[in-house]
Amino acid sequence: MCGIIGFMSRKKRMIKGDKVAIALDSLKERGNGKGSGYVGYGIYPKKYKDCYAFHVLIDNSPKFEKIKAEVEKVLEQYGTIIKDEEIPTEDGIIEKVHIPWRYFYEVDEKYADKEEDVVVDIVMEINDRVDGAFVISSGKDLGVFKAVGWPNEVAEFFRIDKYEGYMWLGHARYPTNTKAWWGGAHPFNLLNWSVVHNGEITSYGTNRRFVEMFGYKCRLLTDTEVVAYILDLLMRKHRVPVEYALSALAPRFWGEIDKMPEEEKELHTAIRLTYGGAMLNGPFAIAVGTPHGLIFMNGDIEEDTTMFGLTDRIKLRPLIAAEKDDMVFVSSEESAIRKICPDLDRVWMPDAGMPVIARPWK
Repeated sequence: MCGIIGFMSRKKRMIKGDKVAIALDSLKERGNGKGSGYVGYGIYPKKYKDCYAFHVLIDNSPKFEKIKAEVEKVLEQYGTIIKDEEIPTEDGIIEKVHIPWRYFYEVDEKYADKEEDVVVDIVMEINDRVDGAFVISSGKDLGVFKAVGWPNEVAEFFRIDKYEGYMWLGHARYPTNTKAWWGGAHPFNLLNWSVVHNGEITSYGTNRRFVEMFGYKCRLLTDTEVVAYILDLLMRKHRVPVEYALSALAPRFWGEIDKMPEEEKELHTAIRLTYGGAMLNGPFAIAVGTPHGLIFMNGDIEEDTTMFGLTDRIKLRPLIAAEKDDMVFVSSEESAIRKICPDLDRVWMPDAGMPVIARPWK
C-alpha cells in the first residue's frame, strides 16, 4: 500500500503547498491514517535560504525544555543557531505527541571544508544520543512536515497551504511491519535528499550494515530511512551521477549485463560489484527530490535540482509519470496527478527498474 506523489517545476516556479495536500488526500485510501507527510523545496525566506533548516521533533512532555537544551548543546558544538522557533501548527487537529521545532543554523567556518559531513554528524548524534528528540530534515531552503494522521489532517496541522515551493513530495503511510509513530512517517530526509516510498525494503538488514560502515546510524525504525542514507553516500560522498546511482539501487540483472556492449557491460558490472550493499530488494516505488543531483553535462559532472522516481526491477509497486508544460509528476496513481492537473500533455508508466528523472530547463 502507501501513496506517494511528487512534482517539480522545471522553471523552478513557486507552487503553493495546498496542491500537494490535495493530491495526497486523493491517495488516502492507500494509507490508514497512521502517518502522512510533506517536503517542500524553496520554501524559506531569502534571509534564511543559505542556512541549514533543522526540523526537530521533541517529545511533548514535562522534559521538553531539558530535551531541547540537549539538542541545542549538540548544535552549538559545531556552529551557530541563527534563529529558532516552534513550527507553526493548528491546535485540535491531531494529538500533539511531539513539538516540532525549527532551527536556522550555520556551521562554524573552521569546518568549511567538511560542512555537510558535520551536518550529517549532528543528525546522527541527535537521533542516536538525545532521548526524546529526532531530526526530520536538515537541508537548506527545504522542510519536512510529518506526523501520525491522515494526509488532510497533517497538512492542516502544519499549515502546508501557507508555504510555496518549486518541488514537493508527499506520502500517505500504511505501516505493515513497524509501528506507527511520527518518526516513521515519510518523507525521510538527510541534508538535501528527501525520499517517499511505497513498499517494503526486504534487503534492509544488508543495506543498513552497508551504510553503517560509513558512519550512518539507523535509528528511526523504518526501512525507508536507509534509502536516504544510501543516496547521500553515493551521490554526495562518492559523487556518483544520478543515473548510475539509481543503477546501484535497482541494478540490471546479470543476464542483461552479459548482453550489453563491452564498455557498458564493464560499467554496470563495476556498479554491481562496488555497491552490492546498496541494492534494494523487495517491492518498492520511490520518489526522491534534491537540489544537488549530479549529471553529466558536456563531459563534466554538474549539480542541479533533480526529482526522480524509481521502482523495483520487476515493478511490484505502481508508479505513474506525467508532464504538463513545465511540470513533471510521479505518483502511485494517475488520479492523484489529475486531481491537481486534469489536462496533462503526457502520461506514461515507466518500465520496471527504469528511472524517471526531471531537471530544470536550461
